[in-house]
Amino acid sequence: MKFKMSPNSLFAVLLRSPWWVSFALMGLFSLAAVALLPRDYALAGVLGTFPFFAVGCIAAWRQWHAPSAARINAQHAQLQAMPWRTLAEALEAAWVAQGYQVVRLPSGGAADFALTRNGQTQLASARRWKAAHHGVEPLRELHAALQQRDSTTGLYLLGQGQLSENARLFARDHGLTIVQGDALAQLLLH
Repeated sequence: MKFKMSPNSLFAVLLRSPWWVSFALMGLFSLAAVALLPRDYALAGVLGTFPFFAVGCIAAWRQWHAPSAARINAQHAQLQAMPWRTLAEALEAAWVAQGYQVVRLPSGGAADFALTRNGQTQLASARRWKAAHHGVEPLRELHAALQQRDSTTGLYLLGQGQLSENARLFARDHGLTIVQGDALAQLLLH
């Protein structure tokens, strides 16, 4: 079973923040517990800050292993020069490294890949990654393909250009994940 955390929860925000923020909060709350709680309960108050320690360790590990800004910028430059076949191979290798079974779907469809892991299948559309403007129509097609295949999530990858506001709203309302910018570069670097 996979645990899904709300993106706006305190711990989700701390996981995206610099690692030291969690440790600073742990120290602050520990000091407050020692200063404000009766002596018999101070240790329990300090132990209550353990989740901040755990989140700080996870954030530190992630940040230590994250690609540098220079590598991400270099990947952006490579992405702009990649032909479709090279991008498709790189995406497939990245997803396989993450533990997905990847099936390339016939060209011309709404989705380019079917990604399966732990019995869950996602569809990914990447063929329009170089388009200058991304409207709502490709997202509607991807959503229709999701419904046909009984999949629950879809990925729409774009390497350049902007997503229209209508497309962004459609993606949000229909559970489609937009992968662009640094997220796409990091996917290809793993």
